[in-house]
Amino acid sequence: MNPIDIRTADFTSARPLLFSIAYRMLGSVADAEDVVQDAYLRWLEAPEADVRAPRAYLATIVTRLSINRLRSARNQRESYVGPWLPEPLVTEYAPDPSEPVELAESLSMAFLVMLERLSPIERAVLLLHDVFDFEYAEIARIVDKTEPNCRQLLGRAKKHLGAAEARFDADQAQADKLTQRFTHAAAAGDMEGLLGVLAEDITLWADGGGKVRGAALRPITGSESVARFVVGVIQRFVPVERSMRQTRINGQPGFIVYVSGRPLAALILDIRDGRIHTIYAVGNPDKLQTLPELQSN
Repeated sequence: MNPIDIRTADFTSARPLLFSIAYRMLGSVADAEDVVQDAYLRWLEAPEADVRAPRAYLATIVTRLSINRLRSARNQRESYVGPWLPEPLVTEYAPDPSEPVELAESLSMAFLVMLERLSPIERAVLLLHDVFDFEYAEIARIVDKTEPNCRQLLGRAKKHLGAAEARFDADQAQADKLTQRFTHAAAAGDMEGLLGVLAEDITLWADGGGKVRGAALRPITGSESVARFVVGVIQRFVPVERSMRQTRINGQPGFIVYVSGRPLAALILDIRDGRIHTIYAVGNPDKLQTLPELQSN
């Protein structure tokens, strides 16, 4: 193999890890893809003398690019209209019981939203250590800090996050049935049906980015308020000619609302103890562009 083919093979092998790091850092599928592509171009041009361990070298490029991009995005997120939520990622599967719990949980909407409390460097150190199992010596080289600094940054990050709860329902079949009951009740405007699946202290977060009619500018809490909001939005703002496709989004139960085959909204459900405890509704069209279109039969 020639040198470019070898470099490409090394990159292809590391690509799933690189995208996983970039997406968790940025909360955006499109931005993560851009970062990974930029990393590939830099990888091809890297001097041979600088490349000793391809995985670590590529992780360094992606992490540093993500930190820089996240710093630039902070001002935009601070002026964002309404709640900001990560761009939904269709995963089509439940978490693999054999994979580390930290890896599965780090993909959930709840965890990605919590990461917004951290500085870009804190976010990188936490993800690299707790999710991707990098050693402190590797992390120090990646973020250009000392090992003691990285330990302090990790401790600070965990303090900011507090105790994270498990978010994935253990029984996938039950979660899927509950999601189906929710979609049927919502489509039919069935308040009692919705109240039968919502936790009393449920919270709904709606991300419209100022571009969606009817999107709530603040979180909605309480089962009755959430049920009324869901029914109202569907009756007033969602065309009757709609389709709902149940799927896994960010490793969690969810569904995509389609109109004319194109995504109108993505909803992700946190299900625990047989009830829906949190709904993340993403309707900002800018965040739906990487979702699959509905294929006609």
